[in-house]
Amino acid sequence: MIIVPKTRGFICLTSHPKGCEQNVKNQINYVKSKGLIEGPKKVLVIGASTGFGLSSRITSAFGSNAATIGVFFEKPAAPGKPGSAGWYNTSAFEHQAHEAGLYAKSINGDAFSKEIKEKTLDLIKADLGQIDLVIYSLASPRRTHPETGVIYNSVLKPIGQSFSNKTVDFHTGNVSEISIEPANEQEIENTVMVMGGEDWEMWIDALKAADLLAPGATTVAYSYIGPSLTEAVYRKGTIGRAKDHLEATAFSLSDKLKDINGKAYISVNKALVTQASSAIPVIPLYISLLYKVMKEKGIHEGCIEQIQRLFQDRLYNNGELLLDEKGRIRIDDLEMRADVQAKVAELWAQATTENLPDIGDLKGYSTDFFNLFGFEVPGVDYEADVNEVVTLPGLQN
Repeated sequence: MIIVPKTRGFICLTSHPKGCEQNVKNQINYVKSKGLIEGPKKVLVIGASTGFGLSSRITSAFGSNAATIGVFFEKPAAPGKPGSAGWYNTSAFEHQAHEAGLYAKSINGDAFSKEIKEKTLDLIKADLGQIDLVIYSLASPRRTHPETGVIYNSVLKPIGQSFSNKTVDFHTGNVSEISIEPANEQEIENTVMVMGGEDWEMWIDALKAADLLAPGATTVAYSYIGPSLTEAVYRKGTIGRAKDHLEATAFSLSDKLKDINGKAYISVNKALVTQASSAIPVIPLYISLLYKVMKEKGIHEGCIEQIQRLFQDRLYNNGELLLDEKGRIRIDDLEMRADVQAKVAELWAQATTENLPDIGDLKGYSTDFFNLFGFEVPGVDYEADVNEVVTLPGLQN
């Protein structure tokens, strides 16, 4: 079939197998170009099919020749119906990994559930013995609690008072004012239950209890802070409260891992175009201005550049791991540079529908958004018929 992008708001309803495959190949080639990383050898990535999780799996495999197990929840392709981008990404990754002689298997299902945890533990036990790196990169709007069966839904709202500021519809380029009412206590609690650290801790507890964590094992979860411009809706909002919980969890996990000389870290990453960030009001306008500034300064990074740098320069640099005052790894260091933030703030004050094409990088934002789903990728013929049905050779049934 010929597959074209169909969008609804901040969601693309279709994805392109060849575009996703090319994206994955581009990431693999980037990691290979940066040389070998003396990194992990047996890696579990929870949330492995898109964004930072996918880049973590690619960096582990093609930077350190690691065996990888990926856990995710994606929609398989069916005749006449394209699969999700994460399905196509994983198919491309697995084919490339197997061609390179690397172990790569995947589990598709609800990572919050006991069933998927047990299935993953059984696979590790059978094939790898122990894991030396666990990446936790889940992004989900809802969670069914595995103990109680209660369903929690997250919200993206400020806390304490309503919030008004500029935002942009990145499809039309229209800059407008948006107002968001504050979250109530129930909404705050629900967001923490979905996006906080409880599930990360459940995974590590289960792995450790089953003796599946190697001596010195590391686990990393991803977070974001951002500038004062976005903090009312992000870091001081419901999602920020969840990130606070996630970051606190790193300390409790490090305590639990002391007896195997293991560590839990939070990596604070850069603002990037993801399915999640596209849904957060204000963020698309901030990112389009940030991209413009960072590209002009020659310091722009995408997911793969961020994660490759995290592995090579921080986690596995054979030196002292630099942490901030709260014990976090800061890979957002270039974004948060004073000169970058000063320029973004200056442009923010000026931004209108009319001048945004000149002072921002809305085209870059839009391209990155469509790239997530395999569209607008250079070198792909989008007018050609493609087979929408692709397999995951490492998928565990």
